[in-house]
Amino acid sequence: MASASKMRVAVLVSGSGSNLQALIDAANAADFPAEICLVVSNNADAYGLERAQKSGIATKALSHKDYTSRSAFDEALHEVLREANVELICLAGFMRLLTPGFVDQWPNKILNIHPSLLPSFTGLHVHQRAIDAGVRFSGCTVHIVRAEMDEGPIVVQAAVPLSQDDTADTLAARILASEHIIYPKALEWMASGKAKVVGERVMLDDANDLPNSIHHPS
Repeated sequence: MASASKMRVAVLVSGSGSNLQALIDAANAADFPAEICLVVSNNADAYGLERAQKSGIATKALSHKDYTSRSAFDEALHEVLREANVELICLAGFMRLLTPGFVDQWPNKILNIHPSLLPSFTGLHVHQRAIDAGVRFSGCTVHIVRAEMDEGPIVVQAAVPLSQDDTADTLAARILASEHIIYPKALEWMASGKAKVVGERVMLDDANDLPNSIHHPS
Protein backbone atom coordinates (compact mmCIF):
# COMPACT_ATOMS: atom_id res chain seq x y z
CA MET A 1 0.00 0.00 0.00
CA ALA A 2 1.31 3.44 -0.96
CA SER A 3 2.59 5.73 1.78
CA ALA A 4 0.40 8.65 2.71
CA SER A 5 3.40 10.91 2.23
CA LYS A 6 3.65 10.14 -1.46
CA MET A 7 2.43 12.71 -3.96
CA ARG A 8 -0.78 11.64 -5.70
CA VAL A 9 -0.27 11.69 -9.48
CA ALA A 10 -2.67 11.28 -12.40
CA VAL A 11 -1.41 10.30 -15.83
CA LEU A 12 -3.34 11.37 -18.93
CA VAL A 13 -3.00 9.19 -22.03
CA SER A 14 -4.59 8.80 -25.45
CA GLY A 15 -2.77 5.77 -26.83
CA SER A 16 -0.50 2.86 -25.94
CA GLY A 17 1.01 4.48 -22.89
CA SER A 18 4.64 3.36 -23.04
CA ASN A 19 5.70 6.40 -21.02
CA LEU A 20 2.90 5.59 -18.59
CA GLN A 21 4.44 2.14 -18.15
CA ALA A 22 7.82 3.70 -17.40
CA LEU A 23 6.19 5.86 -14.73
CA ILE A 24 4.30 2.88 -13.27
CA ASP A 25 7.50 0.83 -13.10
CA ALA A 26 9.36 3.65 -11.35
CA ALA A 27 6.53 4.29 -8.90
CA ASN A 28 6.58 0.63 -7.84
CA ALA A 29 9.82 1.31 -5.96
CA ALA A 30 9.17 1.66 -2.23
CA ASP A 31 11.24 4.84 -1.98
CA PHE A 32 9.71 6.59 -5.00
CA PRO A 33 8.10 9.85 -3.79
CA ALA A 34 4.95 9.64 -5.93
CA GLU A 35 2.11 7.19 -6.45
CA ILE A 36 0.05 6.95 -9.63
CA CYS A 37 -3.48 7.02 -8.28
CA LEU A 38 -5.41 7.53 -11.54
CA VAL A 39 -5.03 7.14 -15.30
CA VAL A 40 -7.44 9.08 -17.52
CA SER A 41 -7.89 8.77 -21.27
CA ASN A 42 -10.03 10.57 -23.80
CA ASN A 43 -9.97 7.30 -25.79
CA ALA A 44 -11.80 4.38 -24.18
CA ASP A 45 -9.80 1.95 -26.34
CA ALA A 46 -6.39 3.30 -25.30
CA TYR A 47 -4.05 0.49 -24.30
CA GLY A 48 -2.75 2.79 -21.58
CA LEU A 49 -5.96 2.11 -19.64
CA GLU A 50 -5.28 -1.62 -19.78
CA ARG A 51 -1.72 -1.07 -18.56
CA ALA A 52 -3.07 0.83 -15.57
CA GLN A 53 -5.73 -1.77 -14.78
CA LYS A 54 -3.11 -4.56 -14.86
CA SER A 55 -1.19 -2.60 -12.23
CA GLY A 56 -4.24 -2.06 -10.03
CA ILE A 57 -4.50 1.64 -10.80
CA ALA A 58 -7.89 3.34 -11.05
CA THR A 59 -8.86 4.40 -14.58
CA LYS A 60 -11.35 6.75 -16.19
CA ALA A 61 -12.37 7.04 -19.84
CA LEU A 62 -13.58 10.54 -20.58
CA SER A 63 -14.37 11.09 -24.26
CA HIS A 64 -14.00 14.64 -25.54
CA LYS A 65 -16.69 13.76 -28.09
CA ASP A 66 -19.26 13.83 -25.29
CA TYR A 67 -18.68 17.55 -24.70
CA THR A 68 -19.67 20.55 -26.77
CA SER A 69 -16.44 22.48 -26.29
CA ARG A 70 -12.83 22.12 -25.21
CA SER A 71 -13.55 24.11 -22.07
CA ALA A 72 -16.48 21.86 -21.13
CA PHE A 73 -14.31 18.76 -21.52
CA ASP A 74 -11.50 20.34 -19.52
CA GLU A 75 -13.88 21.29 -16.72
CA ALA A 76 -15.11 17.68 -16.54
CA LEU A 77 -11.52 16.49 -16.52
CA HIS A 78 -10.68 18.93 -13.72
CA GLU A 79 -13.53 17.57 -11.62
CA VAL A 80 -12.39 13.97 -12.12
CA LEU A 81 -8.88 14.89 -11.01
CA ARG A 82 -10.06 16.97 -8.06
CA GLU A 83 -12.32 14.19 -6.81
CA ALA A 84 -9.34 11.81 -6.87
CA ASN A 85 -7.29 14.27 -4.77
CA VAL A 86 -4.67 14.51 -7.49
CA GLU A 87 -1.69 16.74 -6.71
CA LEU A 88 0.30 16.50 -9.96
CA ILE A 89 -0.59 15.61 -13.56
CA CYS A 90 1.66 13.85 -16.07
CA LEU A 91 0.74 14.02 -19.75
CA ALA A 92 1.93 10.88 -21.53
CA GLY A 93 0.82 10.98 -25.14
CA PHE A 94 -2.37 12.87 -24.28
CA MET A 95 -3.45 14.18 -27.67
CA ARG A 96 -5.52 17.10 -26.45
CA LEU A 97 -4.50 20.74 -26.13
CA LEU A 98 -5.46 21.86 -22.65
CA THR A 99 -7.26 25.18 -22.37
CA PRO A 100 -5.61 28.11 -20.56
CA GLY A 101 -8.38 27.90 -17.97
CA PHE A 102 -7.46 24.32 -17.14
CA VAL A 103 -3.73 25.04 -16.98
CA ASP A 104 -4.41 28.00 -14.67
CA GLN A 105 -6.23 25.65 -12.28
CA TRP A 106 -3.08 23.52 -12.01
CA PRO A 107 -0.24 26.07 -11.76
CA ASN A 108 3.15 24.36 -12.13
CA LYS A 109 1.39 21.03 -11.49
CA ILE A 110 1.32 19.59 -15.03
CA LEU A 111 4.28 17.79 -16.61
CA ASN A 112 4.59 16.92 -20.28
CA ILE A 113 7.16 15.02 -22.32
CA HIS A 114 7.99 16.13 -25.86
CA PRO A 115 10.21 14.24 -28.34
CA SER A 116 12.63 17.04 -29.16
CA LEU A 117 15.08 19.33 -27.42
CA LEU A 118 12.73 22.21 -26.73
CA PRO A 119 12.45 24.99 -27.66
CA SER A 120 13.44 23.43 -31.01
CA PHE A 121 10.85 21.48 -33.02
CA THR A 122 7.63 22.12 -31.18
CA GLY A 123 4.42 20.56 -32.47
CA LEU A 124 4.10 17.45 -34.63
CA HIS A 125 6.29 15.40 -37.02
CA VAL A 126 9.35 16.43 -35.03
CA HIS A 127 11.60 13.53 -35.99
CA GLN A 128 11.33 14.05 -39.73
CA ARG A 129 11.72 17.78 -39.24
CA ALA A 130 14.92 17.22 -37.25
CA ILE A 131 16.29 14.96 -40.02
CA ASP A 132 15.33 17.45 -42.71
CA ALA A 133 17.01 20.26 -40.78
CA GLY A 134 20.27 18.31 -40.64
CA VAL A 135 20.72 18.65 -36.88
CA ARG A 136 23.35 16.46 -35.24
CA PHE A 137 21.37 15.95 -32.05
CA SER A 138 17.73 15.71 -31.17
CA GLY A 139 16.24 14.25 -28.01
CA CYS A 140 13.41 14.73 -25.57
CA THR A 141 12.28 17.20 -22.94
CA VAL A 142 10.16 17.05 -19.82
CA HIS A 143 8.71 20.45 -19.06
CA ILE A 144 6.14 22.21 -16.93
CA VAL A 145 3.04 22.88 -19.03
CA ARG A 146 2.02 26.39 -19.97
CA ALA A 147 -1.05 27.38 -21.97
CA GLU A 148 1.04 27.71 -25.16
CA MET A 149 1.83 24.43 -26.89
CA ASP A 150 5.16 22.83 -25.93
CA GLU A 151 6.21 25.79 -23.80
CA GLY A 152 7.11 25.99 -20.14
CA PRO A 153 10.06 25.58 -17.76
CA ILE A 154 12.32 22.64 -18.62
CA VAL A 155 12.80 20.00 -15.94
CA VAL A 156 15.15 17.60 -17.75
CA GLN A 157 16.37 16.81 -21.26
CA ALA A 158 18.13 13.92 -22.96
CA ALA A 159 20.21 14.41 -26.10
CA VAL A 160 20.17 11.72 -28.79
CA PRO A 161 22.59 11.86 -31.75
CA LEU A 162 21.34 11.46 -35.30
CA SER A 163 22.98 9.13 -37.77
CA GLN A 164 23.10 9.84 -41.48
CA ASP A 165 20.86 6.88 -42.29
CA ASP A 166 18.22 7.67 -39.67
CA THR A 167 14.57 7.60 -40.63
CA ALA A 168 11.83 9.20 -38.60
CA ASP A 169 10.99 5.75 -37.21
CA THR A 170 14.51 4.77 -36.16
CA LEU A 171 15.11 8.15 -34.56
CA ALA A 172 11.75 8.01 -32.79
CA ALA A 173 12.59 4.59 -31.32
CA ARG A 174 15.91 5.79 -29.86
CA ILE A 175 14.36 8.94 -28.48
CA LEU A 176 11.50 6.97 -26.94
CA ALA A 177 14.03 4.87 -25.02
CA SER A 178 15.40 8.10 -23.54
CA GLU A 179 11.89 9.33 -22.74
CA HIS A 180 11.41 6.26 -20.58
CA ILE A 181 14.49 7.26 -18.57
CA ILE A 182 13.93 10.96 -18.07
CA TYR A 183 10.18 11.09 -17.40
CA PRO A 184 10.36 9.02 -14.19
CA LYS A 185 13.38 11.08 -13.13
CA ALA A 186 11.50 14.34 -13.68
CA LEU A 187 8.53 13.05 -11.70
CA GLU A 188 10.84 11.92 -8.89
CA TRP A 189 12.46 15.36 -8.69
CA MET A 190 9.17 17.23 -8.72
CA ALA A 191 7.43 14.95 -6.21
CA SER A 192 10.36 15.01 -3.79
CA GLY A 193 10.75 18.79 -3.99
CA LYS A 194 14.29 18.50 -5.34
CA ALA A 195 13.13 20.46 -8.38
CA LYS A 196 11.25 23.72 -7.92
CA VAL A 197 9.78 26.18 -10.40
CA VAL A 198 11.24 29.66 -9.96
CA GLY A 199 9.73 32.08 -12.44
CA GLU A 200 10.14 30.38 -15.80
CA ARG A 201 13.01 28.12 -14.79
CA VAL A 202 13.22 24.86 -12.88
CA MET A 203 15.89 24.96 -10.19
CA LEU A 204 17.44 21.81 -8.74
CA ASP A 205 18.56 21.50 -5.10
CA ASP A 206 21.96 20.15 -6.11
CA ALA A 207 22.81 20.50 -9.78
CA ASN A 208 25.92 18.33 -9.31
CA ASP A 209 23.92 15.36 -8.06
CA LEU A 210 20.89 16.00 -10.26
CA PRO A 211 22.02 16.92 -13.77
CA ASN A 212 19.27 18.47 -15.86
CA SER A 213 20.79 17.13 -19.09
CA ILE A 214 21.23 13.43 -19.75
CA HIS A 215 23.14 12.42 -22.89
CA HIS A 216 22.57 8.96 -24.35
CA PRO A 217 25.22 8.17 -26.95
CA SER A 218 23.27 5.47 -28.80
